Amino acid sequence: MDLYLPIANLSVNAIVIIGLGGLVGLLSGMFGVGGGFLTTPLLIFYGIPPTVAAASAATQVTGASVSGVFAHLHRNAVDVRMGMVMVAGGVAGTLVGAALFRLLQNIGQIDTAIGILYVLMLGGIGLLMAKESIQSVIALRRGQRPRASKRRHHPLVAALPMRWRFYRSGLYISPIAPFLLGMMTGALTMLLGVGGGFIMVPAMLYLLGMTTQVVVGTSLFQILFVTVTATMVHSLTTKAVDLVLALLLLIGSVTGAQVGARMSMKVRPEYLRVFLAFIVLIVAIRMALGLGWRPDEIYTVEVR
Repeated sequence: MDLYLPIANLSVNAIVIIGLGGLVGLLSGMFGVGGGFLTTPLLIFYGIPPTVAAASAATQVTGASVSGVFAHLHRNAVDVRMGMVMVAGGVAGTLVGAALFRLLQNIGQIDTAIGILYVLMLGGIGLLMAKESIQSVIALRRGQRPRASKRRHHPLVAALPMRWRFYRSGLYISPIAPFLLGMMTGALTMLLGVGGGFIMVPAMLYLLGMTTQVVVGTSLFQILFVTVTATMVHSLTTKAVDLVLALLLLIGSVTGAQVGARMSMKVRPEYLRVFLAFIVLIVAIRMALGLGWRPDEIYTVEVR
């Protein structure tokens, strides 16, 4: 079932694209991550141009975040004030990311830049996740309980001026810290098509010191608005959003997320994190090989 993607300017098998979206949705449901950091590499492996893959993945993340945000709002598990500060930073970061995206496009290095950023990001995150998750599994096998860490924000965050009270998070900190965090994730969303939750959630826990009850909901709240902004900016500036591709991905991811959520109930979270860490490392290695491996034929001509 071939389908033409107007922006990517190529024909794809719609079932394969839906399957890729389903795989990412499955991982999202199993591990509680947005999955956007895997969507773009998988699309690139399939042959979608990196610029179109990154822009369209941001659109797919937007659709996938909507239901999650409403669910967390219904449970009063969103710090709206903290979220709005992060959204403001995310919008600013999106504009910075758009300028970088256009600059790299103009000098012809955007595809290489996306690949390098993904290798560094996924490699670093995968190694950290693997270390933490393997330690958790070893402790579990030995019957040891993990030590509960005190919830407190980082000393650098405490040193920032102009403090605000964020009652839902139980914090009295400067809004500069969440603004900068939102700005960083906004730039990543624009450049790589990721939601940024895999960076935001640990940062909100260990840097800002937010309560675990509101971290995921507040992260999704910020991701929703920032990915909407990134999609609009991509549509107006880079013209790289392929709505047909995003729709196919969304169909698969919504279905896969439901299946993944059910599967996650049957496996211990320590083993799930080990599995996710190795998936991330495998994708990073594949991206690195794609950047450095010299093909047998640099130029090919196909006559149809």
